[in-house]
Amino acid sequence: MPHAVIKMFPGRDQAQKEALARAINDAIIATLGSKPESVSVSIEDVTPETWGQSVYGPEIADKPETLFIKPGYADPR
Repeated sequence: MPHAVIKMFPGRDQAQKEALARAINDAIIATLGSKPESVSVSIEDVTPETWGQSVYGPEIADKPETLFIKPGYADPR
């Protein structure tokens, strides 16, 4: 039952978000062998002003053991 959560700055339209969700869904199915009905993908817009506190700190800096690809930007907090 994989569930992927994508957090990103606002500005992408609905069609872009749907295409991204489909691509992630397809990658999960192909890579993990998951059944399509078991995969879910959500996308959350996070403002640049709150990124450091709401995403970078608790989900990137504080969880290095779950981070498989590190960001190439400096700590924004």
